[in-house]
Amino acid sequence: MKVIGMIPVRMESTRLPEKAMRKICGLPMIVHTLLRSQFARTLEDVYVVTDSVKISNLVQSYGGKVLMTGSHHQTGSDRLAEAAMKIDADVIVNIQGDEALVDPLHIDLCAEGLLNSDHKVAILLTPYNKNDRPSDIKAVVNKKNEIMYLSRADIPSASRTKSPKMLKAYHVVSFEKLYLIEYSKLEKTELENIEFNEYLRVLEHGHKIQGVMVQSDAVSVDTKDDLDFVTSEMLNDSLFQRYKHLVK
Repeated sequence: MKVIGMIPVRMESTRLPEKAMRKICGLPMIVHTLLRSQFARTLEDVYVVTDSVKISNLVQSYGGKVLMTGSHHQTGSDRLAEAAMKIDADVIVNIQGDEALVDPLHIDLCAEGLLNSDHKVAILLTPYNKNDRPSDIKAVVNKKNEIMYLSRADIPSASRTKSPKMLKAYHVVSFEKLYLIEYSKLEKTELENIEFNEYLRVLEHGHKIQGVMVQSDAVSVDTKDDLDFVTSEMLNDSLFQRYKHLVK
């Protein structure tokens, strides 16, 4: 099975303008995500997927590969579906461009979680204990670790149970390539629009998502506070030491 990593990224960002270009310890955020993804042993190749010439030029200046797409896509997964039609692959691993602390071992586990399941989509999950953070997607699963629901609200509810255990969706997601293309043709769904979460489209159309449990403190960079946290963590990050020589 040929597994390819794809990193969807766009220039626009409402809460943190041009966040892909924001410097973290001397390197743009998207470059961190790219370089770390390249360490994953299951990935035969890694591409940044974008509609921005500025991002494309930046990535290529660090030796990265780029696939250009149209600018009409509303989700990263839909953007990857267009790019997937241009390459030979069996599995596409979607690594969000704002996961600057992504662990390549977790990328491997996400790919393997899909390959070892009967499903066409797998997503990383990690234990979570913060409250009232709508920028983080929370998940609930069944006994087989299959996703039952994803929400920006705190789930399960704490109204009757004090401090219930929560899980956060860690945005590394594996798709069978053919299903990714099929998914992109599905009508957007009501809950997807309400929660502003593209993976609910999979569930609402009756398909399953395999959850893959990992331990991680990584956060998606959506706000200035997130950027500050990732910067402080990066300073002592062992993986960063392997590529910090690329700081220009």
